[in-house]
Amino acid sequence: MQSVLDDCRQRMKKALAALEHDFAKLRTGRATPSLVEDISVDYYGTPTPLKQIASISVPESRSLTIQPWDRGAFPAIEKAIMKSDLGLTPVNDGKIIRISIPPLTEERRKELVKVAKKFTEDCRVAMRNIRRDGIDQLKKLQKDKAITEDELRTGQTDIQKITDDQIAEADKTLDAKEKEVMEI
Repeated sequence: MQSVLDDCRQRMKKALAALEHDFAKLRTGRATPSLVEDISVDYYGTPTPLKQIASISVPESRSLTIQPWDRGAFPAIEKAIMKSDLGLTPVNDGKIIRISIPPLTEERRKELVKVAKKFTEDCRVAMRNIRRDGIDQLKKLQKDKAITEDELRTGQTDIQKITDDQIAEADKTLDAKEKEVMEI
């Protein structure tokens, strides 16, 4: 029974980590390499994440610099950034690509909060699915006479507590991200 609980806990922590990864990609008006590092660039006919063909740095809070390791990649990187739905415009000076991050409008901030809430809800759904799977595993163990009915109830209570704790953690993460997005 403990292995089922541990499995549920680990899977829920992974769902929370995925939520934090999604939040890192949300543009908050502050420059971070995670905004652009996963943009897919058509590099010699192969879709390649930007972080694999260039170094990305943040010289100041509202700008990014991208330095490709191959000079032939400049046009492909610029094109990929323009095509991404980030609304950023790259400036190429021949040695480096600069991207300035414009401040967010109030309307855009509210849209980003909605997106963050959607990510959080998806995380909650994933956690509830994990809870359901864990309870099903416990019921199967009880059916196979590996655990008693009392142990089943205790296990269900424990899984519910784990779920509640992880969902509360996801809500805390959402609150922090919401404050960050709405901060001017």
